[in-house]
Amino acid sequence: MKVGIIGSGGREHAICVALAKSKKINKIYCFPGNAGTSEFAKNVNIDIDNFNEIKNFVTEKKIDLIIVGPEKPLVDGIVDFFEKNNIKIFGPNQTASQLEGSKIFTKKLCKKYNIPSAKFNIFENIEEAKKFVNEVNFPLVIKADGLASGKGVYICENKENAENAIDEIFKGKFGNAKNVLMEEFLVGEEMSFFVVSDGKTIKDFQTAQDHKRVLEGDKGKNTGGMGAYSPSRLINDELRKKILNKIIKPTLTALSEMNCKYKGFLYAGLIVVNNEPYLIEYNVRMGDPECQTILPKLKTDLFDVILACCEGNLSNLKIEWRNKKSLCIVLCSKGYPEEYKKNIIIDNLKKISLKENEYIFHAGTKINENKIYSNGGRVLNFVCLSNNFKESRAKTIDLIKSLNWSNGFFRKDIGYKVIDE
Repeated sequence: MKVGIIGSGGREHAICVALAKSKKINKIYCFPGNAGTSEFAKNVNIDIDNFNEIKNFVTEKKIDLIIVGPEKPLVDGIVDFFEKNNIKIFGPNQTASQLEGSKIFTKKLCKKYNIPSAKFNIFENIEEAKKFVNEVNFPLVIKADGLASGKGVYICENKENAENAIDEIFKGKFGNAKNVLMEEFLVGEEMSFFVVSDGKTIKDFQTAQDHKRVLEGDKGKNTGGMGAYSPSRLINDELRKKILNKIIKPTLTALSEMNCKYKGFLYAGLIVVNNEPYLIEYNVRMGDPECQTILPKLKTDLFDVILACCEGNLSNLKIEWRNKKSLCIVLCSKGYPEEYKKNIIIDNLKKISLKENEYIFHAGTKINENKIYSNGGRVLNFVCLSNNFKESRAKTIDLIKSLNWSNGFFRKDIGYKVIDE
């Protein structure tokens, strides 16, 4: 079969590598892909917002299945578009994608269906929002309503922080803002919980812990993710059942009452307080860099999982995993998440000899005349699997040091809560 992958980040490279192992796939296309995907697939320089152009290419090349990596095409309705054109596509439809596309949609759903999450208020203008921050206790969480590439969340320690967040959101830092969301600050530990669904059956797709802050010790600005480890140190059978029964299943029930079946990956960002889960946010796709951390642990053919979801046969498939500890560190361009330079050559990549259980997934890279250049803030993902997290991290850092890229920086403390120094 021929498969197309939409996206250009580390998540899409990890998906590409996993699919390339399948004996059922003979050709992979990536729209637009990156320097890493070009080793396994044909990169196609098409704007992923141009659904018609993608459809014409898919039809011309007789591609059998499309897999959507990033959130924006899902929120914009790419699944609905391709299904209307009778082209098989993996991912949730536009209605279901509101779980990520609108934080307010999700909070209202939580309230209606008694899904545990932080108490919240919604404000439609700067004046109302600023009036409210005069009356609350801090810290306070303030969020942009729509998509913000993982950066539209502010944890405000005081009134000045809160007013700055309100100004930035309403003045368009994350696009046109009609509303701002304010939530109580929950004290606990975060974790990422993944499932995959065909619209009828849901199956676990591992857990992870992401590190969003740019600086070590979880300090500094929010990023798209500086690294992750899997599994989460918090997961246990009791907590797993609570997450499924109190959060995931009621959410899918709510969607079904809107005549909507959820098909694809669903990622619940949670905060766990005394072994009780609270929903922070949903993502309607695999996380990044959690995807890069989790997929190397998968024993089952990823294509079998995706095809089973598209054909409604997930209940017949057993998903098997390797019993390993996986850790990912993201190598970023200096200056990220603020201003950074692009088009910096990355020497030595081809000189690195990866051993078993070692991976490098490209994110913000491009290839030009057989040379690899940086093309984004998060550039490369280094992943190692072993029997313990400490070993995984040490091996990952050794890999990054062997690259010796002068324009990069990374967090050396990924997994610090689960690793005894």
